[in-house]
Amino acid sequence: MFTGLIQDMGTVRAVSGTSPKRLEIACALGAGGDAVALGESIAVNGVCLTVVETGKGFFAAEAGAETLARTTAGSWTVGRRVNLERAMALGDRLGGHLVLGHVDGVGRATVSRAEQGGWALEVAAPPEIEPFLLPKGSVAVDGVSLTINRVDGDRFSVFLIPETIARTRLSQVRVGAAVNLEADILGKYVARLLGRAEVISPGGASPRAGALTIEALRAAGFVE
Repeated sequence: MFTGLIQDMGTVRAVSGTSPKRLEIACALGAGGDAVALGESIAVNGVCLTVVETGKGFFAAEAGAETLARTTAGSWTVGRRVNLERAMALGDRLGGHLVLGHVDGVGRATVSRAEQGGWALEVAAPPEIEPFLLPKGSVAVDGVSLTINRVDGDRFSVFLIPETIARTRLSQVRVGAAVNLEADILGKYVARLLGRAEVISPGGASPRAGALTIEALRAAGFVE
């Protein structure tokens, strides 16, 4: 579990293999005494990866076939800058929102520019994520917890303040670049409880018998 608050920006220093693909990330995580441990989870550009090796100033992780198919990890090359966040501990402050590191899909930047002392970013989202996007709702873009300002069809806009610009690589995203997207887990659970299986799995089955639907809530007197 993560919060979407980036702790360090790392650099891909080595890439090997195909599936799984081994990634070595140079970074400063653990330099303060809380060393990165084998087996721990680290979100790399929003992708939850398991540490398989550690060393001075770096860690290595492996991305399997599913991860490579659903995220941008397969396109990472040596020199790529990536956002990093270690898993939160019980009792930590939840400064962003609940982020699992399980990427829902890949979006494309349609606007990326300096604006009003910050940075404006607009992203075209794939169909499986679009239903969960709403103004003032939360979304993770390359692992960064952001508040959605505007939604227009399959596109949503966010604004990066100077602190976010300094601590993440999002201002380096150019128009047309792919970004990892994770929708708010609360929205996905609500959709599931409402029986909207077709939203979670496009083309899926109709709401199952007994599902918690709007009609069921209305019949029970909870919705007018």
